[in-house]
Amino acid sequence: MLSTGLRWFVTLAEEGQVTAAADVLGIAQPTLSRRLATLEQSMGVDLFDRYGRRLALNAHGALLYEHARRALDELDAAESRIAELTSATDGTVRLDFLHSLGSWLVPALIRDFHRTAPRVRFALHQDAAGHLADRILAGHSDLAAVSPRPRAEGLGWLLLDRQQLALAVPTGHPLADRPEIDLRDAAGEPFIAMHPNYGMRRLLDEAAERAGFAPRIVFESSELATATGLVSAGLGVALVPIREADPEAAGVVVVPIRGADAVREVGMVWALSRPLTAPARRFRDFVAQHDRSTG
Repeated sequence: MLSTGLRWFVTLAEEGQVTAAADVLGIAQPTLSRRLATLEQSMGVDLFDRYGRRLALNAHGALLYEHARRALDELDAAESRIAELTSATDGTVRLDFLHSLGSWLVPALIRDFHRTAPRVRFALHQDAAGHLADRILAGHSDLAAVSPRPRAEGLGWLLLDRQQLALAVPTGHPLADRPEIDLRDAAGEPFIAMHPNYGMRRLLDEAAERAGFAPRIVFESSELATATGLVSAGLGVALVPIREADPEAAGVVVVPIRGADAVREVGMVWALSRPLTAPARRFRDFVAQHDRSTG
């Protein structure tokens, strides 16, 4: 172990006696005494005050102990992470995802994955699409389920789903009876949108730009459910993915938007600059083969 060279000194400092520390470490007392003598000689100072068989850290020893304890904790953490890199049956997958994917996609993936790897744990984090890409690149998470595909470089991408986009309008709205519409048909409508840096906000801005208008945004939200609730109150219209729109929501009609580019791509990203841990790699590979039609 990387930590062996420090552990004997830390143990000796905490036990305060060579005999007791040697018993804990499983080595001979003379061996431990020689190690201490060699260390003190190499550093040019005594590290302990001697009181018979008892040892007490002096100022020099206390300073070395502080740094050795901290280094030991870091080495233990490194060894644990290395073990996770090589074991696909244990460990933790740090998985980030959009709020809107937490009601169907992520629970179904984890449920089905646990049938094959029940000992793998998950650390979950929800946030806006732009923030999730930043967290992946910064090393705060292993994988993230996002939409649309992030523009940032250095990310791997696995396509999971393509959802048709639609316009959610209040019941009785002039567009409600159409089988489908062009988004430009809603150019004069008040829009309920997600906050900036959210994936659906980016899709709205891009779709409106292609349609030749700038949406007049009257409310901003961080939840699609809130946006459709505001639509049902007659306060505006909203761009939504059909998969996550509630067709039974009172007072809301979902009208598909015409065009091959009126889709939301949902995918999984990871950093290309560092290797995935074995559990994260196993989960990503499982997701690539997963049948999401039943999720």
